[in-house]
Amino acid sequence: MTMKSLCVFCGSSSGNNPEFIRSAQLLGQYLAENGITLIYGGANVGIMGAIADSTLENGGSVKGVLPKFLQGKEIAHTGLTDLIICETMHERKIKMFELSQGFVALPGGFGTLEEVVEILTWQQLGFHKYPVGFLNIGGFFDHLRMFFDEMERTRLLKAENKKMALFGSSVLDLLNTMKSYKAPEVTKWISNSVV
Repeated sequence: MTMKSLCVFCGSSSGNNPEFIRSAQLLGQYLAENGITLIYGGANVGIMGAIADSTLENGGSVKGVLPKFLQGKEIAHTGLTDLIICETMHERKIKMFELSQGFVALPGGFGTLEEVVEILTWQQLGFHKYPVGFLNIGGFFDHLRMFFDEMERTRLLKAENKKMALFGSSVLDLLNTMKSYKAPEVTKWISNSVV
């Protein structure tokens, strides 16, 4: 599929691995060079700031979505193509979803995890068919991937739904996987059966 916009969930901190920032910069450069608009959380700090700056420095378009209470903490990126201010975190996620044709998680904390898992849940429920990827820098998401395997092993997650979570160890690896992604058809996803 062809993406005109990509939503990136990532940390507002930089972390302790320089590859987190470097990979964010590479992803930003790729988006700019391929005419894909970056949709992200609107901050100028951490991994979030790195991907926004890289996209802009390479001539790309960046739309940030930031709740009003975070704007007051002076972390709003003032150099974006467009900065959308919303009232709540829930409105932020809905707006980012509405603007995007694909989703990628870079390393981050609770917020990043919550955002990307909600997007996976929305796909499981049939709300969208866009690819959802994890940029697994230095094995950052290895344990999460193992947790998804455990969900399947214990029959709390169907195999076809687990396949909605795409993983790649490099920007090109992940984005090539996302380009060829075809969402599973949503059938009955609730069952009383344990077999």
